[in-house]
Amino acid sequence: MEYEIKDIDLAEEGKLRIEWANQSMPVLNRIKARFEQERPLEGVRVGACLHVTTETASLMKTLQAGGAEIRLCASNPLSTQDDVAASLVKHDMIPTFAIKGEDRDKYYGHINSVLDFRPHFTMDDGADLISTLHSGRSELLDGVRGGTEETTTGIIRLRSMAANGILKYPVIAVNDAKTKHFFDNRYGTGQSTIDGIIRATNRLLAGSQFVVCGYGWCGKGVAMRARGMGANVIVCEVDPLKALEAVMDGFRVLPIEEAAKIGDIFCTLTGNTNVIRKEHFESMKDGAIVSNSGHFNVELDLEGLASITDSKRQIRPFIEEYLLRNGKRINVLGEGRLVNLAAAEGHPSSVMDMSFANQALSIEYMVKRNEPLPIDVYPVPEEIDKEIAREKLFSMGVTIDTLTDQQREYMNSWAMGT
Repeated sequence: MEYEIKDIDLAEEGKLRIEWANQSMPVLNRIKARFEQERPLEGVRVGACLHVTTETASLMKTLQAGGAEIRLCASNPLSTQDDVAASLVKHDMIPTFAIKGEDRDKYYGHINSVLDFRPHFTMDDGADLISTLHSGRSELLDGVRGGTEETTTGIIRLRSMAANGILKYPVIAVNDAKTKHFFDNRYGTGQSTIDGIIRATNRLLAGSQFVVCGYGWCGKGVAMRARGMGANVIVCEVDPLKALEAVMDGFRVLPIEEAAKIGDIFCTLTGNTNVIRKEHFESMKDGAIVSNSGHFNVELDLEGLASITDSKRQIRPFIEEYLLRNGKRINVLGEGRLVNLAAAEGHPSSVMDMSFANQALSIEYMVKRNEPLPIDVYPVPEEIDKEIAREKLFSMGVTIDTLTDQQREYMNSWAMGT
């Protein structure tokens, strides 16, 4: 079996951590039990480019239980948990190509190792697998029947590809499922980002000026959790509707140019590039802490920062201190990559339970279709979203009401008025 990981001897530690995470993933476990009986993915090859974490391991084992053959690589050079990669190889015989801290060449080499498998379906987190397939390995496209995408960033890329006629197979936007972005993005990113910042810095958030760039679902989660820990939260936005929502939620809204001067801790969550730029770094306080929780490491203009820097050093694990020519120090966390995975363990498994349930059921949906979907980017079918919500409620011991026949008739009628 082909694989490339850091150390196979880490497998026992990884196995225990996977078991611990799996205890909080009841929805995925119920899907796995059904997959073991029905084997709906028999003979299907899935190429996955995801964060190689304990929760991802549970998803891979679920797909495997359904009959799928799998290859897995990392979707971020700093997000891999090396013990998990080792366990997947040793205990589950899943070819895995991921090493925490791998350089860019190794990262794309691993993506190509997954594509060498000639997958029928792709499973992406950021769309690097799909973009590499379309740009450098297009000879493999004829065999691909569909794919899924986990992130806001990836979906932006895929919709651009579809709009420009470049996308060559249908993709389901798992990120847009309500059971994904309402919960994973808000509660998962909210908690894990704060966790990453605190683990890296050991700084007190209470009383600090905490700047959140981007007020999408991820930004809302981080703003909510930072305020809950006593920080004075400032939101920066370009979308007037989101900015208005932040104001109505009780946050101070400022342009980044002004927020840069007063912030103590910064976190970008926009999916866009150069959100915090050279001129903003120059105006920051001495000792400012800067992080990113968007998928790619493009939100912080680190080249611009380097151009105004005299020297830099690693002052703590996951913290690079830049000494600027103006004498100020700027602390960048996790090389500007996803701080919740670069400096911590990512989302809690109970949140990823729903996100990965969407992944598994979306692949099954595409496999079972009599006719392939036309080429485009699609939402997760509503019945899958609701099924996952019902399963999650069941696992939590929560019951809800159902409509009476009279209520159902009323909701379907146009004739009943005042």
